[in-house]
Amino acid sequence: MLLKYFYDETLAHASYMVGCQQTKEAVIVDPGRDIDQYIASAEKEGVQVIAVAETHIHADYVSGARELADRVNAKLFVSDEGPAEWKYQYLEDYQHQGVCDGDHFRIGNIRFDVLHTPGHTPESISFVLTDQGGGADQPMGIFTGDFVFVGSIGRPDLLEEAAGLAGTAESGARDLYKSVQRFKTLPDYLQLWPAHGAGSACGKGLGAIPSSTVGYEKRFNPALQLNDEEEFVRFILADQPEAPKYFAVMKRVNKQGPKVLGAGHQHSMLDVKELPAAVKAGTVVDLMPAPQYAKGHAPGTINIPLELLATWAGWLVDYDRPTYLICDPNQREEAARILHKIGVEVIAGAFDAAEVRSSGLASEVYSTGTPAELAPAIEAGHVQVIDVRSNEEWNAGHLAKAEHRFLGRLPDQLDELPRDKELVIHCRSGARSAVGLSFLQAAGFKNVIDMTGGYLAWTNEGLATVKSEPALSR
Repeated sequence: MLLKYFYDETLAHASYMVGCQQTKEAVIVDPGRDIDQYIASAEKEGVQVIAVAETHIHADYVSGARELADRVNAKLFVSDEGPAEWKYQYLEDYQHQGVCDGDHFRIGNIRFDVLHTPGHTPESISFVLTDQGGGADQPMGIFTGDFVFVGSIGRPDLLEEAAGLAGTAESGARDLYKSVQRFKTLPDYLQLWPAHGAGSACGKGLGAIPSSTVGYEKRFNPALQLNDEEEFVRFILADQPEAPKYFAVMKRVNKQGPKVLGAGHQHSMLDVKELPAAVKAGTVVDLMPAPQYAKGHAPGTINIPLELLATWAGWLVDYDRPTYLICDPNQREEAARILHKIGVEVIAGAFDAAEVRSSGLASEVYSTGTPAELAPAIEAGHVQVIDVRSNEEWNAGHLAKAEHRFLGRLPDQLDELPRDKELVIHCRSGARSAVGLSFLQAAGFKNVIDMTGGYLAWTNEGLATVKSEPALSR
């Protein structure tokens, strides 16, 4: 048997290729949209991708299942569990098999047994793998998708938080409790292969280790230590990370079927003279590092450096309008791939960053200030501090006179922000505040300052902070 691990750092997403070395056949488990990596790896290993297995309809990235089915004629093994509204809607055009609890399928001499493990989503399933080609009659491991992670479990509130389905968080938590009890009956020796690692918003406190064992998680995973259902429900709904609003888009896209991109698609470079029209027509994302952006940028653009693009574009880009890029030409296709992973389909083109700077269009700037420089004005109430950190960070400590406006929610809260005061924006260390400030500038807030070094620099100066009590995730 062959097992290959693929990890997308930008999405904290893990996918897998399982191959039967006797029959030279392989399946991809929970593929991402960038399918070239799987095809290249299969070719290198001398196997053919004949199938895709998905644990659930994903909410945090665009699935590569349809793309693989279209490109290499792979058969789709997908969940047929859950209510009718959470069934895949594009399967009739492809080889497929809906699977339920107790079903199994084979890829060569490798057997996959299906467990229905609802809670994170109603249709969620896990795959228990047995390498029968190697002579085993007992399973080796389990692909848990977003059910059990290393050190955590999948959150049950996404349908309510991101998709707006009221009342599903608590019912999902109770389903998850039952699934966890079932998980505890599995053999300790089973290897655990989850679909996400540290940094994913699909759960809280995910470990950075790529795999674990069922036995280890039984002993040390906090969620698996709770044997009272009510206590479990309270625990799993508290302190969850903010659910990106684009998750609702991803759920719909992956249910209805993502657009097939095909191979070799390129995004054109545009004449800089078209930039003002692009600002009016859609969202223009400048990938320049924040310090350079502060010194000069085109009005109406937002600043999301390439390393932050996967995390924040889904919150701040308007999915109903075209997206344009300002970047170095060699960043264009990488940025487009990242945006495609989170369902930003209409990328209308890119502008050369150097040409934008030399054209005179980069006419807007913003100011920065250290905590020591800004503290007197903050204490006197002459400015309004906007803290764009997460709920968890805010609860752990914040400036007494700050307003908490999580970065991802800024588009929905513009009318609540004061326009008669200078705004001081800060995060933990400075990266997110620069993104948020650029968004506010583009939205017409011109009297804005970025606090350099953020909350860390503030506390390092010994300046005063206060704490807040955490709240349930709903």
